[in-house]
Amino acid sequence: MKTANKFVLKPLNCIVSALLLGTTSYAIAADEQPQTDTKAQNDIELIQVTGFRSSLNKSLATKRFEVNTTESIAAEDIGKFPDLNIAESLQRIPGVAISREGGEGRQITLRGLGPAFTRTTLNGMEVPASTDGTDSGGGVNGGRAFDFNIFASELFNRVDIQKTPTAATEEGGIAGTVDMYSARPFDTTGFHVAASAQAGYNDLTEEVDPRMVFMISNTFADDTIGALFSVAKSERTVRQEGFGTVRWTTPVLDGGGIYADTSNTEVIGTPNTGNCEFEGQSVDPVNCLYTPRLPRPDFFGNEQDRLGFTGSLQYAPNDDLVLTLDTLHSTLDNDRTMYNFFEMFRNTFSEITPESITIADNGKQIQAATFNGVKSRVESRQQISKTKFQQYVFSAKYHLSDYLRLDAMVGTAESDARSEQYRYNMTNNTPHRVSMDFGTSNNTAVMNYDYDTLDANSFDLADGRLRATDVLRENDTAKINLSYEMDMMNIKGGIAYNDRTVSYDESQINGFPDQDSAAGFSQLMPYDDFGSGYDGTLSPFIVADFDAINSQLLVKEWVPRSAQSWKVEEETMAAYVETNFEYEISDMLLRTNAGVRYVKTETTSTGFIQTDAVSIDNSYDNVLPVLNLALDATDDVIVRLGLSKTMTRPSLSSLNPGNPSFSYLNGTVSAGNPFLDPFTSTNTDVGVEWYFAEESLLAATAFYKDIGSFIKSDSEEKLVDPAYLPFIDNDPQYDPSSALDPRTTPYTHFVPVNGQGTVIKGLELIYQQPFSFLPGLLKNMGLVSNYTYVSAGEITGLSKNSYNFTLYYEEENYGARASVNKRDNYITDYTGNNGNAEEATSGPTHFDLSAFYNINENVTVTFEAINLTDEYERLYTTGDGSLDLPREYNHTGRQFFLGIRYNL
Repeated sequence: MKTANKFVLKPLNCIVSALLLGTTSYAIAADEQPQTDTKAQNDIELIQVTGFRSSLNKSLATKRFEVNTTESIAAEDIGKFPDLNIAESLQRIPGVAISREGGEGRQITLRGLGPAFTRTTLNGMEVPASTDGTDSGGGVNGGRAFDFNIFASELFNRVDIQKTPTAATEEGGIAGTVDMYSARPFDTTGFHVAASAQAGYNDLTEEVDPRMVFMISNTFADDTIGALFSVAKSERTVRQEGFGTVRWTTPVLDGGGIYADTSNTEVIGTPNTGNCEFEGQSVDPVNCLYTPRLPRPDFFGNEQDRLGFTGSLQYAPNDDLVLTLDTLHSTLDNDRTMYNFFEMFRNTFSEITPESITIADNGKQIQAATFNGVKSRVESRQQISKTKFQQYVFSAKYHLSDYLRLDAMVGTAESDARSEQYRYNMTNNTPHRVSMDFGTSNNTAVMNYDYDTLDANSFDLADGRLRATDVLRENDTAKINLSYEMDMMNIKGGIAYNDRTVSYDESQINGFPDQDSAAGFSQLMPYDDFGSGYDGTLSPFIVADFDAINSQLLVKEWVPRSAQSWKVEEETMAAYVETNFEYEISDMLLRTNAGVRYVKTETTSTGFIQTDAVSIDNSYDNVLPVLNLALDATDDVIVRLGLSKTMTRPSLSSLNPGNPSFSYLNGTVSAGNPFLDPFTSTNTDVGVEWYFAEESLLAATAFYKDIGSFIKSDSEEKLVDPAYLPFIDNDPQYDPSSALDPRTTPYTHFVPVNGQGTVIKGLELIYQQPFSFLPGLLKNMGLVSNYTYVSAGEITGLSKNSYNFTLYYEEENYGARASVNKRDNYITDYTGNNGNAEEATSGPTHFDLSAFYNINENVTVTFEAINLTDEYERLYTTGDGSLDLPREYNHTGRQFFLGIRYNL
């Protein structure tokens, strides 16, 4: 191993020195684009490959030469990321699982912790991007989680995940930090052009959508000036179809009373409900059987338009100074329609008579039944949303002397997510007979009705709920770092200031006139092949005609709902110092990083109680020490140890001191708490990496997180404060015909509080290798794989087991790869609703395929296939804790992309 001016220390002295001083890797810290250790890089042979293998090699080099535990994804070429969505690429990293909406990755879970626990940066600055959901399960993100679907992946040339921090790493991510970097002209000097065009096809929508990218870059004046510009444009048509129940409940648990009459009910099967009681009296056991609250066929459609621009200017007048200006603009437009047709069992069991019931084998739920006295509702929603994002970052790197370097950055970013929602209900209030049968599927029911569900005269246009929301997030950042470098040693310190603001505003259209008949304001479902993948189990139904209603019945004047507005301002000031050393211990090299970070946080939370504004201040500070050790035991083996304390601040939306949020159908009230303290965690990481062959890795990392402060939801059953009743009466979301009466029915009040912590333990395994040792064509193949195990207490979104496998074949002119990603089932709510112990999601298995063919050195044909097996999404509840009751079951179809790419 080659070294210069080496220190030779005894092992004990090494350990003591490391604990007192430490080091970080010579890679530049997270506030700028990292570079691999050039000294270490010279000690290995670099393999010249292209395409996917090139991306793997760059990522492997980043991981190898960092001192802290880091994973990386590198672009295969200018403007060519390995996946069409950044979240889809991140899911192939050990420890990462993603949540999808509309068949596209939106947010990530890292090492068992949800999206809010991962801090995301873009070009060294925290990203405040929010979008709203792209399927029926989505909503506007007003918290700290980052929505990766706002950006096209082609705008970036590298994404890193820091699983263990350095002192220079800005605080905020207990799980880790995702650092995204857009392309810059000095990355590849000279003139470059990259362009691609793809046609995307979805086999459920049967629509063809375009996806286009253009990037141009050049350097001038002996490579002292550089400019880069890129644009990415894509359209996407999404369709989600399925069946839902909106959870299961029993008449006894529902709160609306037991069945009207069960004396003549034909019961097949034996109930296993124990002693069924209601208001202290024994009742017929069928009143304790779990039944769907709102059994319904579901439809969701979305037309998405995404446009992004990046620009970068760089100036290096001499070898000591580099000035960079990065800018990124992005817009994401969504135009959605949502249709549901459900039978209303919730809160109305006392009006319903079961004529026959078939009990499932477990004795606790209905398998099939016929009911009389049921009422119906068709819910039609139209949502028009637009998210605008912009960021400007100016940075400077200046070598003040041979030993002293200054890095500085100032930046500003803004994300504005606005959504207009038009929701119309058509009801059939004539009691009727309906039957449901889950006999052929545990996920969907065959529904039969004793009236014509396509007859508009059977329905009234009951009400309209018209609301607009606007989430504005703003970040301003300033940072300065000084680094003093000597032989084998580096000392670094800096300060960072952040000013973050999140505001939420809401408005509505008042005066919607109810109509006795839906005739003239309804239409047949505008998709004649609705439910084609469900063997006839999804019944057709009429839906609202948005154009007719909006043009004839509405005076479109948005009236602010100031009582629902809130704003949180957060200022942080941080300072850190860290030291970096390398030590020779016999034939081994110990790379160390130790430091401490101090940060003070001040918040001002403003909300409304009725019409009166309330502002509450809070502040706290944190001291965050960190130690990273990387022992190069041999030329091929690295042993790592990471010790750190990290923190994540509470969601900004949870700090709202004003009006609570009501769920009238479920009888719940949610309020904020401006005095929440941050999550804190003490972390230990131990890993071994064996680079046993060229482009190859076998690695294992164990991690342990002791989260001492975990925010939980505290609940209390009580009547709603009378001061809120006037607000409720004027709330367009409140429908007295179906809601629980807040005057007489106790609501469950939820308030976030700092509660007991938990421990997370896990193991990550990696195996990566090209099969160049095999004969013939097999030598062009390779495998990238990883497995993650996570164990913890009651943490939502945690899958105990997850794995990824990518098998690739690549030659100079063509190649292909197939990937599979699997995660276990995971809990989404440990408190449940409507008498359910838990709510959960089945872990999906996704198969993807991609291929390319180089026509010549400049032109490439590409093919992508996503979700090849058309994986269905399944949400479920657990009833008394032992059941598997389907809540939602839907799919979005397979996606195929055929394209051509040009590089110069």
